[in-house]
Amino acid sequence: MRPRRGLDPGSVWAQRLRQLEQQLRAKEERIVVLETENAALHLKLAEYQGLAGRSTNEVLQLYAARGGQQKLQRSSLVTQLHRAIKRLKQDLKSLHSFALELSKEFRRQSKTCLYQVLAAVQGVQLQNEAMQMFQIKAFDLEQSLQEVTERYEKEKQKRRALHNSLVELRGNIRVHCRIRPLLPFDDAAGHLISQDRQRNFSEKVAYAADDETVLVKCSRPGHASINKTFQFERVYNDSESQDAVFADVAPLLTSLLDGYNVCIMAYGQTGSGKTYTMLGPQVEGNFAFTIEDESELGIIPRATQEVFRLISEKPPGSYWVEVSVVEVYNNEIFDLLAKDSYGKVFSIKRDVVTTREGKSDVPLLTHETVENASEFLHLVKKGLQLRVRHPTLVHAHSSRSHLVVTLTITTIVFGDNFGTSWEDEQASQRLNKEVSCTFPQKTRDSKSASSSGTSSPVQVEASEKIKQVKTRLQLVDLAGSECVGMSGVTGAALRETSFINRSLSALADVLGAIAEQRSHVPYRNSKLTHLLQDSVGGDAKLLVMLCISPGQKYLTESMQSLGFGTRARQVQRGQAKKKNFPMPSKAK
Repeated sequence: MRPRRGLDPGSVWAQRLRQLEQQLRAKEERIVVLETENAALHLKLAEYQGLAGRSTNEVLQLYAARGGQQKLQRSSLVTQLHRAIKRLKQDLKSLHSFALELSKEFRRQSKTCLYQVLAAVQGVQLQNEAMQMFQIKAFDLEQSLQEVTERYEKEKQKRRALHNSLVELRGNIRVHCRIRPLLPFDDAAGHLISQDRQRNFSEKVAYAADDETVLVKCSRPGHASINKTFQFERVYNDSESQDAVFADVAPLLTSLLDGYNVCIMAYGQTGSGKTYTMLGPQVEGNFAFTIEDESELGIIPRATQEVFRLISEKPPGSYWVEVSVVEVYNNEIFDLLAKDSYGKVFSIKRDVVTTREGKSDVPLLTHETVENASEFLHLVKKGLQLRVRHPTLVHAHSSRSHLVVTLTITTIVFGDNFGTSWEDEQASQRLNKEVSCTFPQKTRDSKSASSSGTSSPVQVEASEKIKQVKTRLQLVDLAGSECVGMSGVTGAALRETSFINRSLSALADVLGAIAEQRSHVPYRNSKLTHLLQDSVGGDAKLLVMLCISPGQKYLTESMQSLGFGTRARQVQRGQAKKKNFPMPSKAK
């Protein structure tokens, strides 16, 4: 560096020298510091090297100790393995000897089983041959049984037809018996009795032995059980439907159009199924004749449908039908189709009298003309709404009156063409169409029919040309006999029960008098027997439908009903009278 101009070079160099010396001293100080640090690092390095040497020795010692331990372990494991191998060899020898024995035993048992299988196969073959022989014999027996069954059914039908013919000739009362199933109220509810007696009350004691026999198991405490049997024209068990019941009733309806009066009467204790048999099930205390399940309909709606079906097969205008509904309540007769001045149906008391011909008649009784089954059932339903009912311990909807539904069929027979050809009959019917217009319209009251002694001029003219033949179908739902102690009735209901039992007793007395052929039959002892005099006394084909309860609880009442049916079968009233029913002859 050149000295600047104006400055002393010596001072410059001196200053420069001082700076260099300062730098030299700083470097030397730095060297001393570094040497000091280097010495300290050498000391630490020597210390660490000593530690590393000691660690290396310890590691070598550890490796040596572990190697010895592994040697010891390997030697003990080898010893254990040798022992285990020895044991396995011993077990293997044992298994080998066991396998040999097992193989021998298996071969021996295989031979035994093979012999047994061969013997079983031979036995099966023998059994198959025997089975084939048995099947052939069974088939032959089935054919024989079928032939015998067919012969039995044919003979049974012949016997039944002959029996029915005998019943017709003797005028016997047909008696059918229906046993209802056990129901929830049969558990003797409402009675303070022991559980053992309650179980006995719910026990079934009445059975249908076959389709003509009722079997009743009668037992008393401390006595042996006795079986009693009752024979009837038909017996229905507790599983038979309304269809089966009506199938045996339907033939009587054909007799109705052939000129015979017909009466179907349900008899039995309270709660035995009379109203169900005659009318059908109750829905909330009312009868539903339009229920979807027609299989539940009773005899009355089914008989109505059948009658109108039979009428539909006849010439139009040759029949008309009237209906009346009465109840016998407390020995009084009530008209259930009477109407007030506003046309509203109400119940009114009527009386029963005996006509000059000896027939029973109810003056002023309302007769409604109906054209089909729906109209008929509508009127019957109106009448049923007025029927007296009262709940008891035996039946929640107990009927307290006898119901008599009468269906009167008037057959129009043209009198001018007897013995003429069928074409002449048709022509006569066309000429007399105007006459048919004079017949009753929708409502007929027997008051107007019986109060006037002469007919109108038109009716007189009609009576010269036609003849009217009336036949009646009486459908009777009797009130149930009941034990006061069991039904628990008091007050007015007790009075009702007294009248019911007395009227049923009067009915039994009438049948007894007819069976014994007494000169006097006490029809007038009760309004019920007086009303049913024509039906019970022999002017009609009479069917009594006994309804009984199967439980031990009602054994006394069931026996009484069966006894009534047995006495009714013994009644011989003479052959039922057919109305004078001339028929025109057809052209040859």
